[in-house]
Amino acid sequence: MLHDIINAIVQAIIQGLTEFLPVSSSGHLTLYSHLTGASTDEATFMLVILHLGTLVAVFIAFWDTILQLIKELGNIIKDIFTGKFTLKDADTRNPQRNMIYMLIVSLVLLIPFYPIKSIFEKAGENLIILGCLFLYTSFILFTSDRIPKKKLIKKDGDITLKDALVIGLFQAGALFPGVSRSGSTICGGLFRGLNRETAVQYSFILGIPTILAGCLVELKDALSIGLDIQPVPVLIGFVVSAIVGILAIKLVDMLIKSNKFKVFAVYTLVLGLSVITCGVIEQVTGVGILEYLK
Repeated sequence: MLHDIINAIVQAIIQGLTEFLPVSSSGHLTLYSHLTGASTDEATFMLVILHLGTLVAVFIAFWDTILQLIKELGNIIKDIFTGKFTLKDADTRNPQRNMIYMLIVSLVLLIPFYPIKSIFEKAGENLIILGCLFLYTSFILFTSDRIPKKKLIKKDGDITLKDALVIGLFQAGALFPGVSRSGSTICGGLFRGLNRETAVQYSFILGIPTILAGCLVELKDALSIGLDIQPVPVLIGFVVSAIVGILAIKLVDMLIKSNKFKVFAVYTLVLGLSVITCGVIEQVTGVGILEYLK
């Protein structure tokens, strides 16, 4: 039991930090599972629980904005039933309504990729490929960090259809382990001229339905296998991932506002090169990297 609790805490810290820090939670958990030999089925179920914990963190960190969006969504539904709804109000719609429309566009763009999600996930099983994907994350983080601040001027109400499409495509690329979802969507927003605060906010709120949908699918698959679930480690993992997630969100917001986002680019660069090196060693020796180092 103690081993399971420690394992849950470690995974929760990894998930809570890497879900929001632009360094790829899926890539880190894939790497962790590879190094520790964790059961795929058990890892999948725990990943669902940890993702739900980080969702709680998003709701807590952005509750005011989320509440405004929920209220505006109610107004949209009311307009639909009263015949007042129109999409031809780009110049007059309020920022919350505009953000809802753009979030929907970014989400819809992800749908065609979900049926082949397993192909993306399997790519990360090879450490050399996983390392290259970390390097891609490093590249987009470094590139977006060099955009002059004077060009980052768009706020919630200024997000356009093209902006939403670009961010949606960047999010689709994050189906690969090693490619950060938060990093990709934040960078996509910065590349389109969103100011740093809006890019972070849009990215994390966009992650709510994305993560929730993925959790429901993975939870269904995990429960159908009939795993022996231990409630204490699961509960601890959920709570720890939520707490760490809140701290990670605040850290990202602070670093991107202080123009220190490049620290994550350096981290994923070093990590990517290290993972590639480990992958090459495994390919040459035919044994796992931990066994090789013994």
